[in-house]
Amino acid sequence: MKLLFVADPLESFKTYKDSTFAMMREAASRGHELWACEAKDLVWQRGGQVSAQARRFTLTGDPHDWFAPEARTGITLAGMDAVLMRSDPPFDSEYFYATHLLEQAEREGARVFNKPAALRDHPEKLAILEFPQFIGPTLVTRHAAEIRAFHAAHQDIILKPLDGMGGMGIFRVGPDGLNLGSIIETLNKHGAQTVMVQRYLPEIAQGDKRILIIDGEPIPHALARIPQGSEIRGNMAVGGKGVAQPLSARDHEIASTIGPILAERGLLLVGLDVIGDCVTEINVTSPTGFQEITQQTGFDVARAFINALERRSA
Repeated sequence: MKLLFVADPLESFKTYKDSTFAMMREAASRGHELWACEAKDLVWQRGGQVSAQARRFTLTGDPHDWFAPEARTGITLAGMDAVLMRSDPPFDSEYFYATHLLEQAEREGARVFNKPAALRDHPEKLAILEFPQFIGPTLVTRHAAEIRAFHAAHQDIILKPLDGMGGMGIFRVGPDGLNLGSIIETLNKHGAQTVMVQRYLPEIAQGDKRILIIDGEPIPHALARIPQGSEIRGNMAVGGKGVAQPLSARDHEIASTIGPILAERGLLLVGLDVIGDCVTEINVTSPTGFQEITQQTGFDVARAFINALERRSA
C-alpha cells in the first residue's frame, strides 16, 4: 500500500518515543510505501483533486539520520491507499481547515484515518461530555462566577484551556482559593474564552493513564504517566514518568463502552486519559504511547494498529 502521513516535519521526530514513527517502521517492515507531507502542503483547485507536494522516503535504521527522502513531488490524496492524519495539536483554525480539505479528499476517493469529520466532532477536552457516567464533576463555562461557585462546592479544582496539549495551561487551585481570580482572568480572558474546570482527582498520584483503543478494541496495557516531584501533571511532555500496567476492570468498562461508539464514527485510533475511575480527555488527533507500552510489555501496539489499518483499507 501507499501510505501518506500528514504529520509534523519528519526532521522534528524524536524517534525513540514517537508513535507515528512506530507506525512507519511497522508499515515499512511489511513492504508498504511511505510518503509524508505537512498539513500546510494540502492544496485544492477547481477542476482537480486535493493534492500535496509530498516526499516518498525510506527508513535507514540510523537513530539520527533515520529517513532517506526523495525529491518532493505532486501527489493526489485519492491516489494513496491510506492517508493518516497525524499532525499534533493544537486544534486551531488551520487544523480545522485541514480537516475540510481531507474531507474533500474523501469525496474524491481517499481513505483518511482518523476520519476528518470525526476529528472535528470530537474536540479532545469536550468529547468527554457525551459520557457523563465516566467523568468526575466537570464544568465548562466562560463565566468567572460559575467557576468560583464550582470551587466553593469542590474546594480542590483543576482549570484548563480547551485547546491545550501536553499539560499546557493547567492550573490547580486548592481550598484556600489562592490566585483563583488571576488564573480565571488568564484562562478565560475576561469572558472571551471558554474554560474547563474539574474536581481535582488525588488518584493522579498513581498516574494519568493513557488507554489506547484501536478500531474499537482496547490495547491490554495502559501507560500510567506519573507526576514527578512537585508537579501535578503527569504528561510526558512535562517530565511525567511512563509506567505500563494492565487495564483494570474499570478501565475495561470504560474502553469497551466508548471504543466501539467512536470506531463506528471513523476513529481508528483513540487515546483515553483516565485518572482513577474517571475519563478526563478523549484524544483523537495524534494519540501516543505506542513505544513505551511495547518496550515495557512486549505487546506490539504498532503491529495491532497496522493490522487494523490494512483491514480498513482493503
